[in-house]
Amino acid sequence: MSTDRSVLKSLAFGVATVIVTPSLASFFVRARVLGRDRALAGSTQALAIVPGVLGQYLRRAFLARTLARCHPSATIEFGTIFSKAGAIIDEQVYVGPRCHLGLVHLERDVLLAAGVHVPSGARTHGTDDPSVPMREQQGTLTMVRIGAGAWIGSAAVVMADVGANSIVGAGSVVTAPVPEAVTAAGVPARVLRSRAPQAAGVGQAR
Repeated sequence: MSTDRSVLKSLAFGVATVIVTPSLASFFVRARVLGRDRALAGSTQALAIVPGVLGQYLRRAFLARTLARCHPSATIEFGTIFSKAGAIIDEQVYVGPRCHLGLVHLERDVLLAAGVHVPSGARTHGTDDPSVPMREQQGTLTMVRIGAGAWIGSAAVVMADVGANSIVGAGSVVTAPVPEAVTAAGVPARVLRSRAPQAAGVGQAR
């Protein structure tokens, strides 16, 4: 049964690739004129509006050929937009509806709930000179890594790395790195408790 499902999924992925071929051709033409990042943002805006399982397959097929890496097992839901072609999406990643993702590495089994924003670090715009509009000041883009097995709650904004197997609460703003295997929440996010097995036994009766 699992073999049959794998065959069907591979077939569906192949069909989706054929369907998005015009979008891929348009992307590569526009990338030569506008740059890959601007071309990617426009293409993912168009593909973001396709609902249901069809949309998942079309986005996956497109992103597998336009991002630095997008694994065929990743799920990208309705309304999600990518702005940086250097993004990396690993195995079994789930990206919920209406997420906005910049330069990010989502490691294996990461879960992003709805409306998560991951810009390309905390300094995408320069702000040092008040006499110059911020859009004209040079920013610094950094890759934000969200470690394997991490879960990011709805409407969180993540501007720094999150360690493997950590949870970031809904609506939190991550401005400093979150260590592995913890729960963090708040604005700015701070560690509330450890999720490590040894920590779970602290204080229990002997």
